[in-house]
Amino acid sequence: MPQTEIPIPNPPPLPSALPDSLLDLAVKIERKPLPDDVRDSLKSFQRAACYIAAAMIFLRDNVTLSSPLESKHVKPRLLGHWGTCPGLILIASHLNLLLRNNPSLNLVHVIGPGHGAPAALATLWLEGSLQKFYPGEYDLSSDGLRNLITRFSVPGGFPSHINAETPGAIHEGGELGYALAVSFGAVMDNPDLVVACVVGDGEAETGPTATAWHAIKYIDPAESGAVIPILHVNGFKISERTIFGCMDDKEITALFSGYGYQVRIVEGLEHIDDDLQASMEWALAEIRKIQKAAREGKPIVKPRWPMIVMRTPKGWTGPKEVDGKLIEGSFHSHQVPLPKAGTSDNQLEALDEWLSSYKINDLIQDGKPTERVVRILPKEDERKLGQLKTTYDPYVPLKTVDWKEFTVDKGSENSCMQITGKLLDAVFQANPKTIRLFSPDELESNKLSAILDHTTRNFQWDQYSRANGGRVIETLSEHDCQGFMQGYTLTGRTAIFPSYESFLGIIHTMMVQYSKFVKIAKDVKWRGNLASINYIETSTWARQEHNGFSHQNPSFIGAVLNLKAEAARVYLPPDANCFLSTVSHCLSSKNYVNLIIGSKQPTPVYLSPEEAAAHCRDGASVWKFASSTETPDVVLVGIGVEVTFETIACAALLRTICPSLKVRVVNVTDLMILLPESRHPHALSKEKFRDLFTEDKPVLFNYHGYPTELQGILFGRENVSRMSVAGYKEEGSTTTPFDMMLRNGVSRFDLAERALKAVAESHRESLDGKGLEEYLDQVKRRVEEVREFIAKEGKDPDDIYDMPKFE
Repeated sequence: MPQTEIPIPNPPPLPSALPDSLLDLAVKIERKPLPDDVRDSLKSFQRAACYIAAAMIFLRDNVTLSSPLESKHVKPRLLGHWGTCPGLILIASHLNLLLRNNPSLNLVHVIGPGHGAPAALATLWLEGSLQKFYPGEYDLSSDGLRNLITRFSVPGGFPSHINAETPGAIHEGGELGYALAVSFGAVMDNPDLVVACVVGDGEAETGPTATAWHAIKYIDPAESGAVIPILHVNGFKISERTIFGCMDDKEITALFSGYGYQVRIVEGLEHIDDDLQASMEWALAEIRKIQKAAREGKPIVKPRWPMIVMRTPKGWTGPKEVDGKLIEGSFHSHQVPLPKAGTSDNQLEALDEWLSSYKINDLIQDGKPTERVVRILPKEDERKLGQLKTTYDPYVPLKTVDWKEFTVDKGSENSCMQITGKLLDAVFQANPKTIRLFSPDELESNKLSAILDHTTRNFQWDQYSRANGGRVIETLSEHDCQGFMQGYTLTGRTAIFPSYESFLGIIHTMMVQYSKFVKIAKDVKWRGNLASINYIETSTWARQEHNGFSHQNPSFIGAVLNLKAEAARVYLPPDANCFLSTVSHCLSSKNYVNLIIGSKQPTPVYLSPEEAAAHCRDGASVWKFASSTETPDVVLVGIGVEVTFETIACAALLRTICPSLKVRVVNVTDLMILLPESRHPHALSKEKFRDLFTEDKPVLFNYHGYPTELQGILFGRENVSRMSVAGYKEEGSTTTPFDMMLRNGVSRFDLAERALKAVAESHRESLDGKGLEEYLDQVKRRVEEVREFIAKEGKDPDDIYDMPKFE
C-alpha cells in the first residue's frame, strides 16, 4: 500500500480522555514581547545558522550562492540530518541571549539529537568558537565558512554526528538516549553550572531517557547545579510518528508533573521567540529560587524543577513539498530532504529556492556575520556555548590516599570489597567534592558498605538521605549510573561504578560510545585530560551460585577488550592487597576505561603489601610458594580470584599424586600484558613472556572469563599451540560454589587432568613412570567423592576452600 502522507504542519494530537483541568498543571507566564532589535537579531542568527546547516549537507562549492546554483555545486554524497536542525538552532539562539542577559550564568548546552551536528557547528561558527579552537581552518572569514560547509561529512572534515571535535560538547552524538543522564552527572558538585539539555522526542522513547527524568531526585540544590530539560517535540523519527508527538498538552503535562517537574509548554510559531525566551528566563529564575533556599539553610522539600516542552515542525523552514511528497512537518525531512539534488533538475531547483529563502548575503558579509546576527551573543568569549572551560579542560586530580594503610596480613582471609570500601572511605574524605560513586542498589550486597562510614547516600526524595552531601548515589538503572558517571567525569571529576558482574552488560554500548568520545578527545589538541572511568565488577559468576544462571555472566570483559588498546584496561587482582593497589592506581589514571574484577567473599591473601605492589606493577609473576624450583614441566596460570585459588589447589594436588612433576604457578592480574607487543602498551616483551611462561612447555590458563576472549588475546604470541584455556562456558544453576567450578571445567581437578594429559603428550617420563590413566583415575575418584558429598549434603565439603599446604 502507498505511504499515507501526513499534512503539514504536524496535526494536533488526538484528544485524550484526561480532564481539561490537568492543563492547570502547566506553567503559565506572562509573555512579554521582546524588543524589536533583539527579535531581529534572534531571527537573523536563526536564518544564518539554518542556511549554513543546510548548505553543509548539500554544497561542495558556491557556498554563499554568489552565482546560479548548478548540479556541480552539490556534493556527490549527501550526508547529514536536517529535520532536527531548525529546532536546535532556535534553542541555541535563545541560550545565547540567556547568557548575554545573565552575566553570572555558566551554561553548557547538551544536544541529545546529536545527529543534528550541522546545527551545532553552524551556531559555533557564528559565535567564533570554531575559530578559537581551529584557527586558520574555520575562521570567521570567507575561507573559514567555505571550509565548514564543503568539508562537512567528507573525509577530513567534521562528522555527521556531534563528537569530541565539537567545541562545547560533553556528549557523544551517537548516544541516543543518554543526554539527560549525562547532563545531570555534569551538574553534580558543580553548584554554579546550568546545563540546558535538549531531548528529542524520538530519543525520549528510549529506556535510558525514561529513567533519567527521575534524576532531579538526586540533585541537592545546595551543592550542585541544575539541568533545564528541553523536550523538543517535532513529531517524527526516521519514518514514524513519535510517542510524544502523539500526546496532547494534557498528557505531557500530567506525565512530567507526576515526575516532579514544573512544565512549561512552548508552541505556536507566531510568537515562539517571545515565548521561548520568557520560558528560559522563568526556568532560570525557578532554579535560582530553589538553590537560594537550599543554600540559605531553608531547602524546599521535593522542589519542582522547571522543564520546557517545545513544539516545532520537523524540518521547519525547509522545503514544503517536493515530487509530490510533503517534506516540512513530516518524516521526509529527517535526514536529507532532497536526496537527488545533484541529479534531479526539480530537486536542484527546490534546493536553490530553499537556500535562497534565507538571504544569506544579508547576514554574512566578507565572510563574517553581521552585527545584527551576533548582537544576541554574550560579550565574553569564555562564556559562549562552545568555550566554557568546564567542557574541554576541566580535570581536577584527586588528593591521593596511601593504599598501604589499608592492607591486610599475608596468609589471612579477607574480602577484596570490604577492604577496598575502607580505602574508598578515606578517598571520599580527602576529596569531598570531586569523587562520587554510582551504584545500582548493590553497595551493601557487594560488601562496599565501609564507604558509608563517613558519608551517606544522596537521594533527595528520601527524608533520611537528603541534603547531607552524600557521595553515593544508588539507583536501579544502570543506564543512569553510567550516564551520571560520564557527565561527572567529562566535567573534570572522578567516578566509580561498582556492579554485579552479570548486569554491567546493560551499559555495554554506552561504555563503547563514551570510549569513542575519549578516543577522539585525545586526538584533539585543545581538549585536556580526563579521569578514567572505573568499573568495579564483583558478585562474580563463580560466587553467584545462590542466585542461579541468570546472575552468571562475565561478558563485560569482552566489551572492554574490544576497545582500542590505548583505552582498555582489564585487571583481575587475585587478593585484597592487590585489589587495593589496583584501585588506587585506577583512581589516579587518566583517559582509560578501567575494569577491575574481584570477589566480595573472603579469600586468601597471598601477597604482602610490598609483594602486591610489585606484582601489580609487573602485571604478572611466578608464585614461588606454589611452584617447583626447577625448570617446570607445565605452567599453570590463574587469572581471576576464584580460578586462581583452584590453580593453587591444583598445584598442591599434583604435588601429592605425582611428586616428580615440576609445576610452575603464575598469576596474571593485568590481562593486557598477555597481548602481543604490537597490540598494547602494557604487553610483555617476548623475553619477559618467555621468562614467565617458558619457551616450549605446556601452559594451561584457568581464566575467569570466556575462553575465546583469552584465546584472542594470546593469538600472535610465539608457539601458542602449547597453550590451552579453560574458563566460564555458560554452565550454571542454583548450586554450590565448588559445583560451579566443576560445571565450567575450571576446578582443581579439571586443571590437574589437563596438566597430566599435556605433560604425558610432551614428555611422559615426568609422570614417575606410571601410566597416565592411573593418575587420571586418582583425580576422577576425588571428583566423584566431592560430587557425592555435594549431592548428599547440599553444600561443599568443609575443607574444600582451606588454603593448600606446600611443604
